[in-house]
Amino acid sequence: MRRKNMRNLCCSPKRSTTDSTSPSTSQFSSPSRFSFSPSRPSFSDSVMDRTLEMAEPMIMKWDPNTTTFAKVTSLFYENRREAKDFIKCVYNLQKAMHFHSTENSKSDKLVRAQSLMQIAVKRLQKEFYQILSMNKAHLDPESISTVSSRTSTVSSTSDFNVAEDDDRVIGGESISEVEDFSSVVMADLRLIAECMISSGYGKECVKIYKVIRKSIIDEAIYRLGVEKLSSTQVHKMDWEVLDLKIKDWLNAVNIAMKTLFNGERILCDHVFASNDAIRESCFTEISKDGAMILFSFPENLSKNSKNIKSPEKVFRLLDMYTTIVEHWPEIEAIFSSDSEYVIRSQALTSLVKLGESIRTALVEFETALQKESSKTPVAGGGVHHLTIDVMNYIILLADFSNVLSDILAEAPPPAKVSLPESYFGISDSNESPAPAISLRFAWLILILLCKLDSKAKHYKDVFLAYLFLANNLQYIVVKVRTSNLKYLLGENWIAKLEEKVKQFASNYERLGWSHVIESLPQEPSTAMAPHQVKGIFKRFNSSFAEAHRKHSICVVPDSKLRDDLKISIGRKILPVYREFYNKYRDALVKERHSAHVIRFAPEDVAHRLSDLFFELIIESESSSSFEFSPSHTHHGCEEEDF
Repeated sequence: MRRKNMRNLCCSPKRSTTDSTSPSTSQFSSPSRFSFSPSRPSFSDSVMDRTLEMAEPMIMKWDPNTTTFAKVTSLFYENRREAKDFIKCVYNLQKAMHFHSTENSKSDKLVRAQSLMQIAVKRLQKEFYQILSMNKAHLDPESISTVSSRTSTVSSTSDFNVAEDDDRVIGGESISEVEDFSSVVMADLRLIAECMISSGYGKECVKIYKVIRKSIIDEAIYRLGVEKLSSTQVHKMDWEVLDLKIKDWLNAVNIAMKTLFNGERILCDHVFASNDAIRESCFTEISKDGAMILFSFPENLSKNSKNIKSPEKVFRLLDMYTTIVEHWPEIEAIFSSDSEYVIRSQALTSLVKLGESIRTALVEFETALQKESSKTPVAGGGVHHLTIDVMNYIILLADFSNVLSDILAEAPPPAKVSLPESYFGISDSNESPAPAISLRFAWLILILLCKLDSKAKHYKDVFLAYLFLANNLQYIVVKVRTSNLKYLLGENWIAKLEEKVKQFASNYERLGWSHVIESLPQEPSTAMAPHQVKGIFKRFNSSFAEAHRKHSICVVPDSKLRDDLKISIGRKILPVYREFYNKYRDALVKERHSAHVIRFAPEDVAHRLSDLFFELIIESESSSSFEFSPSHTHHGCEEEDF
């Protein structure tokens, strides 16, 4: 308020009747202008006289309208120590004017001092503009970020001090090797800004700063590939173009928050450290347009893109959501003032809209999965492409579990009757509710299992249906164990599914190999008549040959399940057959046509078993298009089917 009153008392630099743009040195050195009244001068007159005597030569020397030297030379580049003396003169002049105005507000000396102040301020404006415009390379946000931090820039004009031993000088003098040039430039800008603000010319200083620094932010945002798009433009964009825009945006946010806006905030805080209101309003005005363009893009995309909500596009949405969440502390810290609330609000709105689009995409995925109705059996009971596609999709979703937890927390959970605890091992009671994300993934996998159950019914051979289920459930188990799903679904869930794999594998053995096992005697060491021995060999030959022929087309892609099946089948057949073979072989080989009776040695049986389950491996890690059959037929499954 005192500064404002001071400015009102003195002539405005824009309304002065004196030609403030081109005063001459002789104009101020006229003896008549310095004449004193016959009475003894007051103390304020003495102070003003002394101040004018010291300030006038310095200020007039650097008046660009008096000499060519002053017009083409930068004060701060020519001699930084003299620049500090210039600043000190302005401070002293301002203090003397304030002191003198309290006694004689109409004094000629006050008018002369005001004219000098106008010349000095014009010089400072010129220096401020030159430093900002000529040092863009040294004032780039990345350089600034390494020089300072917001917490170390707060000071006041009372801290102004010209150190006599400062070696950070320019123009014929050396810059200390340990001092970064950017910090020197920042210090000069701060000296000028604090001086102009203290003298009542903060508005002129801020205007220059805004024009130059705002253009830097706006240009940087554009160069990062982010531009203001209308809703119509977004709606008409093909996915390939939109995908590139999203990639540019993801990169732009990282750079903008870590470097661009952070560096500009540091610079603005440093230059205008003496005035909180100016500092905040200035940063808001230079950053608002660029920040709004940056943070409005996700909202625009979510509201207007015609295909962004399809299931396969959800991962781009999740990338964008995650990026905002990860940078949210920086957003709140950098855009912390009330005047920057609109920026924080826009970022939050985009976050909300992205969350809504993600939930919509997941619903679309669930709907597409429920509508899938292909009926062609997979050859050999192998892993169905639906299992591969769905699990790959869910695993990728699980990589975003941190943000999905928040997103799905606002979505209605699956009905409790849809998730049989006896199967999943997931406890979801009112007393101990399960996390929304765990319920969602368990529900999606349950839908997949129901689909697999319906597809298993299309096999003519029941043993193949069970092998199909064992293969597909084993694939699910492995995918869950080797991804973030293991933490979301839990060990109990995995253990129960593994138990189901064992049951299906056991049913496959029982239905596919029982007739081979039953063809052998339960007690092979028991004495038998020759015709009984021949009958057993013939039954085994026939049943084993038929089983091997049928099962040679079977596929077991998982090596562990494949080995477990071979070992289990071999243990049920080989020991009994070997004992029986060894006991009666010698007696039979002496007979005529014995080769027709004993077709397989135990080694032959072992080799044929070891060759099973390898052929026709058709599993492929193809990416899912999720373009399922449009049929609305929903094949449900009963819990007892598993």
